[in-house]
Amino acid sequence: MFDLKWIRDNPEAFDGGLARRFLLPQSAEILDLDRQWRQVQTRAEQIQAERNRLSKEIGAAKAKGADASEVLKRVAASKDEEARLEGEALRLRAAIDAALALLPNIPAEDVPDGADAAHNVLVRTHGTPPAFAFPAKDHVALGEALGMMDFARASKLSGARFVVLSRDLARLERALGQFMLDLHTREFGYTEITPPLLVRDETAFGTGQLPKFADDLFRTTAGLWLIPTAEVPLTNLVADAILEEAALPLRFTAWTPCFRSEAGAAGKDTRGMIRQHQFNKVELVSIAHPERSAAEHERMTQCAEEVLKRLDLAYRVMLLCAGDMGAAARKTYDIEVWLPGQNAYREISSCSNCGDYQARRMKARFRPSGGKGTAFVHTLNGSGLAVGRTLVAVMENYQKSDGTIAVPDVLRPYMGGLAVIGGNV
Repeated sequence: MFDLKWIRDNPEAFDGGLARRFLLPQSAEILDLDRQWRQVQTRAEQIQAERNRLSKEIGAAKAKGADASEVLKRVAASKDEEARLEGEALRLRAAIDAALALLPNIPAEDVPDGADAAHNVLVRTHGTPPAFAFPAKDHVALGEALGMMDFARASKLSGARFVVLSRDLARLERALGQFMLDLHTREFGYTEITPPLLVRDETAFGTGQLPKFADDLFRTTAGLWLIPTAEVPLTNLVADAILEEAALPLRFTAWTPCFRSEAGAAGKDTRGMIRQHQFNKVELVSIAHPERSAAEHERMTQCAEEVLKRLDLAYRVMLLCAGDMGAAARKTYDIEVWLPGQNAYREISSCSNCGDYQARRMKARFRPSGGKGTAFVHTLNGSGLAVGRTLVAVMENYQKSDGTIAVPDVLRPYMGGLAVIGGNV
């Protein structure tokens, strides 16, 4: 959502930001509704003031014993007119809010222009992709050969885009999630949360999933939505709240299943675990002071990167262009890990600064110390990391010529000291 006053004062900047998202200008239509809304509100206030004056006349007339019937009729008529105007004001304000709710965030000034991933900008790389003395296999071939990754059985249970993991691969996925949570809570100061996996309409609206992206979500018959990411419940922990400035930043993390319909992903990544309807992810969320959210964004990205560093996986960080960002983001870094089975870097985390876009939808504010009134917080979110994709990366980067998979040193304590997966198969 947007500050309506800012749009009034900066219509060209507003339309220019939308143009970077390849959207048509919206300010004229929104400001026309805004003018009508303010005119109706002003007229309603004038009628109320007039009725107050007439009420005094009624009192004075009655005190003198004069006939006040005509004035009483005027007062009654003014009440009806005021009620009509208040209804019209509510309708106009709802139309404004509905129009704004469908629009994406305005990109930050340092976000590059562009329509898609081809225009993203490389920020940095870390590590060197491994060189194998044998043809690298992808995770599907590895997992199926080990008998620990079963897409056919998952399809019988649930359809396409699901997987059944078993034995040491299931354990390895669990180890990755535990390792990530321990790192983020013990070293980076995030508070671990176990949030609900089902949320109400207003919760999904607060982070921007609704109304525009309903087709990307799964909804229950009870009207609740399965979370597409723990960002939704974690960010909404501060919905309708007024925080003290000294409490900022708040940092939350959660390891949850995530559910996505992948409505717009027909034909994309149909093989393997890269794009599924259900997957596990460790999420990072920060609630930050507006003046410090840019620094918090860099910090969050570095926290996510550290997971890959500890796993000794090669990766790169990309600054997304305006046309490739998620709707709620004003600036996003994608972390892409090297996958030998695809001979390519693939996204494993997106870290986004949403500014006050989500906070306005959630009514999440803070009280400046020593100041008056309240201000909206800034919200940030990032994957720290997508656990399933990290499992894929570990499998493909740590594969051996005999089809077994070495366990990264940092994960062995979580695997009971196991050094190789598949050695006894």
